[in-house]
Amino acid sequence: MTVRIGVEEEFHIVEVETGLLAPRADAMLETLPAGTFTTELQQATVEWNSGVHESLGGLYDDVISARRRLDGAASAHGLAVVAAGTVPLARTQDTRPTAGRRYRRMVDEYRMIADEQLICGTHVHVDVPDRDLAVRLMCEVGPWLHVLLALSASSPFWLGADTGYASWRTMVWQRWPTAGPPGCYADAAEYDAAVQCLIDSGVISDAGMIYHDIRPSAHQQTLELRICDACPRAETVVLIAGLYRALVTDARERLETSDAPACPGRHEWLRAAAWRAARSGLEGVLIDPETRHEAPAAQVVRRLLGRVRPALEAAGDWHTVRDLAERALASGSAAHRMRVTAAEDDLFACTDLAIAETRGDDQPRRRPAAPARRVASPGRPVAHPSGAGRAGIAGR
Repeated sequence: MTVRIGVEEEFHIVEVETGLLAPRADAMLETLPAGTFTTELQQATVEWNSGVHESLGGLYDDVISARRRLDGAASAHGLAVVAAGTVPLARTQDTRPTAGRRYRRMVDEYRMIADEQLICGTHVHVDVPDRDLAVRLMCEVGPWLHVLLALSASSPFWLGADTGYASWRTMVWQRWPTAGPPGCYADAAEYDAAVQCLIDSGVISDAGMIYHDIRPSAHQQTLELRICDACPRAETVVLIAGLYRALVTDARERLETSDAPACPGRHEWLRAAAWRAARSGLEGVLIDPETRHEAPAAQVVRRLLGRVRPALEAAGDWHTVRDLAERALASGSAAHRMRVTAAEDDLFACTDLAIAETRGDDQPRRRPAAPARRVASPGRPVAHPSGAGRAGIAGR
């Protein structure tokens, strides 16, 4: 039986003419289905929840359909949406928190961490039969999660500056008190007790504020991946979902055939591996989980493919995921594409590229530069790049 998957995608809302964040989520959501599309902490972000799928082709169609609906809702207000960890020209003064007691408490308690929550991620849910297994699987899957982060890396710019990182979102995200590797737990009861301890301490207000790289869902029978940036290309979402499902499937089989856990209980190297992936993306080195030494990113990605190939083949995903992975290695991370565009043109063009890739266009739409677009940034005057082509998913 094929294990079911679903995704949650977060999108930045930007003004088309300026590239700046626009706190207009409530206005956009008026024309979108409630529940499927929802608000986030900041009004410059909107979240979409996919359906539940058995096939990667079905998930891909769902992602494309949702992005088209979002694009239509945004266009009606002179806006656009961007699926990326950060947008190049974000400014903290251009957004505001979503109304509600929970969000107000977060803003009051966490101050600048909440004020600067101008980041978006991709979350993947994989069905698991029970919470005890979900908790045990976290340690089995954990050593490979930074590879998925590298594949998703799409946030090289922060507040108009090049950070030097492929995923600056990761650095912003890790400021929250519960972000990072989750730790090891024997079962769901032990995990839930640890969560309750954090709630009782007053550091967090509810289980929804557990922001670990991976966690058992508090409301569904799933294991949720949370380490990844939002991904401009829909194909990258599918690639990550396929690899993550295979990792979970592979880990279940390993647990069923061995009583010895893969994780010795030491997680400092997991945080270091995530930092390395955030710094390098696909354009440098990653930590190889099997040797714990640096290795070229392509080598580590292909090692992951080899590890989960039996699970991918069993799900009928091998050719699709392998081809998507090779395309990703050939074209580089979204962070790399954005940097190239910014270097050849400017940050406005970089934003246009991210909008186009999110929309599914082959290249940014050309239009005359308007004076209103010229806001303070380190870039040069606006001109539009050709952008990178978008290949359809194989095996749909």
